[in-house]
Amino acid sequence: MKINSKISGFYLKKPGERLDLVAEMCSLSKEERGSLADTGGLPLENADSMIENVIGSFVLPMGIATYFRIDDEDFLIPMAVEEPSVVAAASNAARIARHGGGFITEHDSLLMIGQLQVVGLANPEKALLELKTRKAEIINAANERDPVLIRLGGGVKDIEIRRLETLSGPMVVLHLLVNCLDAMGANAVNTMAEGVASLVEEISGGVVLLRIISNLADRRLFRARAVFKKEILGPELIENIILAYHFAEADPYRAATHNKGVMNGISAVVRATGNDTRAIEAGAHSYAAVSGRYKPITSYRKNEDGDLIGEIELPLAVGLVGGATRSHPQARACIKILGVTTAAGLAKIIAAVGLAQNFAAMRALADEGIQRGHMRLHARNVAASAGASGDSIGAVSRIMIESSEINEEKARQILLELKT
Repeated sequence: MKINSKISGFYLKKPGERLDLVAEMCSLSKEERGSLADTGGLPLENADSMIENVIGSFVLPMGIATYFRIDDEDFLIPMAVEEPSVVAAASNAARIARHGGGFITEHDSLLMIGQLQVVGLANPEKALLELKTRKAEIINAANERDPVLIRLGGGVKDIEIRRLETLSGPMVVLHLLVNCLDAMGANAVNTMAEGVASLVEEISGGVVLLRIISNLADRRLFRARAVFKKEILGPELIENIILAYHFAEADPYRAATHNKGVMNGISAVVRATGNDTRAIEAGAHSYAAVSGRYKPITSYRKNEDGDLIGEIELPLAVGLVGGATRSHPQARACIKILGVTTAAGLAKIIAAVGLAQNFAAMRALADEGIQRGHMRLHARNVAASAGASGDSIGAVSRIMIESSEINEEKARQILLELKT
């Protein structure tokens, strides 16, 4: 099948017209076209206002993680994710954590960083000095760009200036440190950075090239901690989890998968609340490597009673203001389920979920292995892929689990036997 992707005026068409054109060009069946046209809980007009060239929407399962107790308060956690065992694992970890009091969280500031790259400097050191001397002027100019944020108590609180050695020679980088309050902050920070670019050029004598937010939000760190009781885990399993953590701490190959387990939970909640999963993932992984070596963003140790202490620290630039958090009706519903009213409140929950998700993975790895439990939950997916539907999904998956053979060929064989 050959297509011509040079489609003049595609963006001017209505979503249904675009879908008709794509369906015709790509020979989509009636069923395939219908699956794309079914927008689920997101009205088509909303989708069309969110991104470009809309033809439909992509729906993911939405689950609720239970048992979470965070800062002495109970929460139901919406999670939008396609991977089996994520919601169940988070819930089970939260159930175990309740015996130690649940999750305790804390955070520093809500500052985001806006970067201005100054190039073409004849004298970088002089530029540094001049920019530092006129620091207050730069802050005032940036804050003039967002009077609403300033009125609410946010805005630029400080600036940082540093010389950076690069492959193109020395540059000066100026950071705007912006309190974004209950917004993620990208639009506000970028607007402020753009707004002071000409002033920075005038002061430094250079040229401002890039002016954009940094997703390494290391001034917006959130931490969560939980005690997992030795009476539940047992001393041997606790020792094995600590050994597994030490493996991740020493080896970036293991740390990458370790942190992926953290993000299984974090990205699911970020997605469900209409926040930016790519920004959160970029921030988490860059923070994991900020020391110069990629490390796990959780840690485990024993306390004096022999219980397991799990901790997490990572940047979480999430918001409740603007973007899909307001325009997506399901995201609004998920935020209502969580009952949060501030960005910090949401980020604390997300940090706790990340720790729970990682603990669940560490517990499985250090005990029976990750695949056994995962494949039990994956069996329903396999059954559906093999053609099972309705009650037969449960029957096929149950027989596969009992036989310890979980694959599509086995599922089709069981389906055939059930029909005869």
